[in-house]
Amino acid sequence: MPSGEKQYSFVQKIWIAGGILALITILLLLIKATFSVLLLVLAAVMVATFFRGVSGFLHRKTGWNNKLCLTLSVASTFVLLGLFFWLMGAKVQEQMVKLSEILPSTIQNARSRINQSPMGQKILQQASSPETMDKAKGLLSTIFSSTFGILGDMYVILFIGIFFTVSPFQYKSGIVKLVPEAGKDKANDVLNKVGANLKKWLKGKLFAMLVVAVLTGIGLAVIGVPMWLVLALIAGLLNFIPNFGPLIAMVPAVLIALMQGPATAGMVAGLYILVQVLESNFITPVVQKKLVQVPPALIIIAQVLIAPLTGVWGIILATPLLVIVMVLVKQLYINRKYVG
Repeated sequence: MPSGEKQYSFVQKIWIAGGILALITILLLLIKATFSVLLLVLAAVMVATFFRGVSGFLHRKTGWNNKLCLTLSVASTFVLLGLFFWLMGAKVQEQMVKLSEILPSTIQNARSRINQSPMGQKILQQASSPETMDKAKGLLSTIFSSTFGILGDMYVILFIGIFFTVSPFQYKSGIVKLVPEAGKDKANDVLNKVGANLKKWLKGKLFAMLVVAVLTGIGLAVIGVPMWLVLALIAGLLNFIPNFGPLIAMVPAVLIALMQGPATAGMVAGLYILVQVLESNFITPVVQKKLVQVPPALIIIAQVLIAPLTGVWGIILATPLLVIVMVLVKQLYINRKYVG
């Protein structure tokens, strides 16, 4: 051993190893906490992407000043939402009240129907066991947890989103400045591609949500299901969440249809499945044909992995997060590999 090298005793080595382990643990905990906040930032980026997209559309169609178009984008969005809830709010609120009144009795009716068969009795017995209930409560409390509470999260997302909307280039240039000089051009190009892909994905998703809400509403009205309007709105909104959203939206519709009989419930379930098949195989591929294709299984894996750590925002934002990751991998690894 060289004479200048410092020697450590066994106790000192233990303390050093313990310190390194503690530092790693603290860093992992910080990453976990920070990741939840970063998801809120991502949601704010999506809000800004929407506002900037509407602003760009107005600018292309009218030729007006960018600041005026941006102001109109934000203001018109809030005005249209206000008018929608003012015009439809009374009807939606009435149906929501009916839905909350009917659901408990509908669930009990469904339980009694399932309980009529031996297999159904076993399923209900297993599902209502204390162990299953405790696991379900723990899972739901984890999934539906949030960083600052739902209202707090929405305030943070909207507040940061408006700042991003007003001056996105300032924040983008700040990120680029963190990159070494040799990689600044590449970083700027990658950020532009990430923004473009997020914009395409969001545009396609909003269109798909609208189509799902319209098709579901028409189908439920034709079948004669009560409260079809609020059920269609729920289906459209929850379609933003891949895989799990449509299943969650189908549950109250099927339960309400059960009040009119198993045949009606079957038609409603078939309607929801048909709408999702159309959305998944025809609508989304057409409107997002130039977007980075995200494999459905990869979305489910991301949702399952992220949800226990970050709650509901992980489920909602798993797809745009995957879009960002895939763009980064393509631009920073795959393209460079083939160029090299």
